[in-house]
Amino acid sequence: MKIGILGTGTVGRTLGTKFVELGHDVKMGSRSATNAKAGEWVSQMGNRSSQGTFADAAEFGEIVFNCTHGMNALDALHAAGKLNLAGKVLIDVSNPLDFSKGFPPTLSVCNTDSLGEQIQRAFPESKVVKTLNTVNAPLMVNPSLVPGEHDLFMSGNNSDAKATVRMILQDWFGWKNVIDVGDIKAARGMEQLLPFWASLAALWNTGQFNFHIVRA
Repeated sequence: MKIGILGTGTVGRTLGTKFVELGHDVKMGSRSATNAKAGEWVSQMGNRSSQGTFADAAEFGEIVFNCTHGMNALDALHAAGKLNLAGKVLIDVSNPLDFSKGFPPTLSVCNTDSLGEQIQRAFPESKVVKTLNTVNAPLMVNPSLVPGEHDLFMSGNNSDAKATVRMILQDWFGWKNVIDVGDIKAARGMEQLLPFWASLAALWNTGQFNFHIVRA
């Protein structure tokens, strides 16, 4: 499968590496077609990897991952282009974290809206699925790093898109517990977990943990 990755940070490189290791072709996109981080990653990953602009990666991918910083996500996706994203599963991994007032971060959008919803409204012909935003990058692709039972959440409006994403999460990454929390409005709660997640990560000095929902 051809995978487009928007963003060259730790999350984008971690996901891209996993996909290449699984035998998929990955194009990593950024604002510049010659981004140094993307170029270094390509040099390490070999001929199944390539780089380009956001638009190049969006056009290339049969499935596209938004791994950009949440505060810049909409600008990056507009640079990727509506036509390049139309009809495709667009997996939003980002969080609208605002560190401008220090730590812990606040959310630039919350309560009555979410970044996931903003993306779906801005790109109505794309099938936006929010997931992977509540765990750190290594855990995204290797849930066994945290022992025992723990959960991953996803939300979105399109059931077929969510079935595709569930397959990726379970069959490719090894997630056992994937909870579909509803339509894209459920991204509000998923994103609101992040300030609490950040506080726990600071308290424990690690991001290697996750949440588990226990029901009676």
